Amino acid sequence: MRIYILDTSVLIHDPTALFRFQEHDVCLPAAVLEELDAAKQGISEVARNARQASRFLDDLLHGHPPGALADGIPLGGAGDPGAPRGKLRFETETPGRGDRAILATARAIGNRHPAVRVVLVSKNINLRIRAQVAGLTAEDFESDRVIDDIDLLPTGLEEIPPEVVAGLQATPEGWLAALPEGASWWPNLCLYNEAEGFEAVVRGVERGRARLTPVTDFRGGRAVWGIHARNREQNFALHLLMDPNVDLVTLIGAAGTGKTLLTLAAGLAQTLDEQRYREIVATRATVAIGEEIGHLPGTEEEKMTPWMGALMDNLEVLTEPGHRGGWAQAATAELLQSRIKVRSLSFMRGRTFLEKFLILDEAQNLTAKQMKALITRAGPGTKVVCLGNIAQIDTPYLTEATSGLTYVVGRFEGWPHWGHVTLQRGERSRLADRASDIL
Repeated sequence: MRIYILDTSVLIHDPTALFRFQEHDVCLPAAVLEELDAAKQGISEVARNARQASRFLDDLLHGHPPGALADGIPLGGAGDPGAPRGKLRFETETPGRGDRAILATARAIGNRHPAVRVVLVSKNINLRIRAQVAGLTAEDFESDRVIDDIDLLPTGLEEIPPEVVAGLQATPEGWLAALPEGASWWPNLCLYNEAEGFEAVVRGVERGRARLTPVTDFRGGRAVWGIHARNREQNFALHLLMDPNVDLVTLIGAAGTGKTLLTLAAGLAQTLDEQRYREIVATRATVAIGEEIGHLPGTEEEKMTPWMGALMDNLEVLTEPGHRGGWAQAATAELLQSRIKVRSLSFMRGRTFLEKFLILDEAQNLTAKQMKALITRAGPGTKVVCLGNIAQIDTPYLTEATSGLTYVVGRFEGWPHWGHVTLQRGERSRLADRASDIL
């Protein structure tokens, strides 16, 4: 049995952390309770999580007289085999506030229980460093980690052996392929064989055989709003973005790989040309990479416009004179922007998007809860596209393994209406490619 001392940052990151330690006890210092109380005001994600953590504590304390708290209170029900079996304890004897009080609490509990391993759990890396310097055991809270190694995150593409290509059985819809030994294929997995020039998408897997359909060629043939794919990954991405059977698309890639341009082109084509969606809705996490410049004036859309610079830059490319033929040459940027709505994450709760093309930009900066809150806004006929670069996370307490974008990719794997592609090759400029490699 261990005693885990939780820092405030853990409960603000995930209020359910109280119930994540199985048979081990959880201890909350008095300083953490004070910090939760101070953080509860407002409508931010931090305030909401602080209030939720307080509700959990109130529910756990209900029915227990003050004198019973000294021995701890059960964290889970006795009849539930999946519930935590440890106890919740409170440490109120250590005075002070902030990190010093939390460190003092950990030291005091360790002295009081020398035979039990006491671990301080915090999302604050500096607090963990201070704890280790002081001779205490400290760990990061990683129960929300989707995978242990970010290199194991699926890319959405897989090269298949030549013998599998040679053994394909033609059908009216595409091909039937024998599943290679040890392979784990799922719907909308993108398959290719470079030597054979073969590209296809998995539509289903049954009894060791996979149904494959050919991929639309967007490189030299068909264009999407005047945009051609420049490499294999972009071609697969456009195929998934244009597929009406795929409700959720996740695109991961470094800057310049074409995530936003491809998505916006596919959205415009399906909104204005094919009338599949009524409008495009775009949002992103408003996390600055430099110093804050203060509050922005204007309406919700005007406040969000500076944050959507990448979207507007790509919209300028798609509205250049002569970029497309037909009536689109006369389409002004104002006309297109009237079908593109920029919305803030702050006002998404409670909304339902019907027949919308929803773009979640910079999704690597969103938590798993924020991603859930956004994707569950999708109503009938809505397609959601999540874009991001997990190597550029600007949100505190998030890592590549715990990002909401990583969470979505890991949880949706295998769902027949989800598609994913990791874009590898930059197409911005030779200068940008070189800078990405060496800087």
